Amino acid sequence: MKTWCTRQVIYAITSLPPEKLDPDYLLELSRDHWRIENSLFHVRDVTFKEDACRVRSGFAPQILAELRNAALNLIRKTGQKPRPAREAFAERKWDAIRLVMTS
Repeated sequence: MKTWCTRQVIYAITSLPPEKLDPDYLLELSRDHWRIENSLFHVRDVTFKEDACRVRSGFAPQILAELRNAALNLIRKTGQKPRPAREAFAERKWDAIRLVMTS
């Protein structure tokens, strides 16, 4: 069985001073960025289809993002997985209202 090795070149712009441009540090910054992307933004998009939202003006996008974050925090408090919980709460709206009222 052959093992394949690939190399990927990524270009980035940074305002870091030259003495901070250590490859290991830059890799850590990149991984931290994607850790946030995968743990928050991806979850919001999969759970609430955030990328398909057509709201683009004023403060509405920020407000909707905060509402989605609040909903995710409430769902996580119940110990459920975000997407199935959202679907269950969509079917049982009174359970969702109770969760908001008791939190």
